[in-house]
Amino acid sequence: MTENARALAAFPGGISNGEFGLPSDLLPVMTRAEGCRLWDGDGQEYLDFSMGWGSCLVGHARPEVVEAVRRQAPRGSNFAYLNDQVLDLAEEVIRLSPAADQVRFCASGTEATMYCQRLARAATGKPKILKFEGAYHGANEAGVTSLFPEDPPDFPQPALTSAGTPAAGEFLLVAPFNDLPTTRALIEAHSHELAGVIIEPLQRCLSPRPGFLEGVRQACSDAGVLLIFDEVVTGFRLAYGGAQEYYRVTPDLVAYGKALGGGYPIGVFGGRADIMAWVEESRIGRGDYVWMASTLGGNPVSAAAANAALSVFRQPETYGRLHALGRTFREMLSDCLASKKVVGQVLGDGPLAQIVFSDRPVFDYRSGRTAGAARSRPVMLGLFRRRMFVNPMGTKLYLSLAHDEAACEAFCDSLSAVLDETD
Repeated sequence: MTENARALAAFPGGISNGEFGLPSDLLPVMTRAEGCRLWDGDGQEYLDFSMGWGSCLVGHARPEVVEAVRRQAPRGSNFAYLNDQVLDLAEEVIRLSPAADQVRFCASGTEATMYCQRLARAATGKPKILKFEGAYHGANEAGVTSLFPEDPPDFPQPALTSAGTPAAGEFLLVAPFNDLPTTRALIEAHSHELAGVIIEPLQRCLSPRPGFLEGVRQACSDAGVLLIFDEVVTGFRLAYGGAQEYYRVTPDLVAYGKALGGGYPIGVFGGRADIMAWVEESRIGRGDYVWMASTLGGNPVSAAAANAALSVFRQPETYGRLHALGRTFREMLSDCLASKKVVGQVLGDGPLAQIVFSDRPVFDYRSGRTAGAARSRPVMLGLFRRRMFVNPMGTKLYLSLAHDEAACEAFCDSLSAVLDETD
């Protein structure tokens, strides 16, 4: 049996962990990775512009991370308890994150955003969370609701974009990203039942309009609502201090994951000490206790990898290089579209980019919802067939510290050919 057939037999759609949705004849099995490259079982090489959905910002098999894991693994992989690696890591996260007086560790960004929402409900005594349409906050109910609605309802009604999440309609409100007047009005109108507002400061590849984040921060403060930053993507990617440093806005709670782990599974959430006190186990059995536990949270291998990744991010040239390469890549992509006379634009900031086949301004989910969707997937699949490793959903192109201009040029050469093929 071929590896392709084995994958189709073992996994729904042949995909081991979701989302890629590749055609059944296009299911390479990856065997190794280094830098910004992957190799499959047939020895074919791919340029990676997914980078483990952004978790490998330092690059695949970064030597400092590999060495840290090599040293830690013989000492034990998981104690489900306090350890030296996670203590060092916690102190550094608290130092760099303005929002975090204290932190707790879990195993993924999904868990981290879930716990932030739970804490917000507990600390305020109110049941509802407001999210922004089109935002992804992990695989929890809020994260997959109003994620990609085909026929979006009126705000603030949520759209159940994943089956099996009926309760999401009862505890979730939805607002349009980058629309401060509407968002402020919704926060004010629902302040009596609204516990928190969760936001990706850079939503997918949509930059916040000037004053938007500051306005949401003020509206939450005025209404007695907690502001939650989902920094699972923006954390350590836009700046060492993440979106809080980059945009100079401080939330009440913050969630991290992805790049922090250097390619290893990790999640962490933090906030003001009075809010974080709700997870103290001395409160078990009382009404002011929030259950929080994660079997692999803060395990010493992932924490060692994270400490090594942070040492890389602290190097003086890191963020200047990431931003410069991102700007260059987005310019290359825009030039490629223009040279082929293809209607489109390139979104993004820092080491992130997204191609949108539309000439309309894209500033929220609805303005980009139908923007060239019919062309986007064929282009992404065409790139994949040319061994550019991308997510065919076309949401983000991730750069890393392992990428360079030559890799970006190779991508644009493939894009140029694919645009001709899919014209």
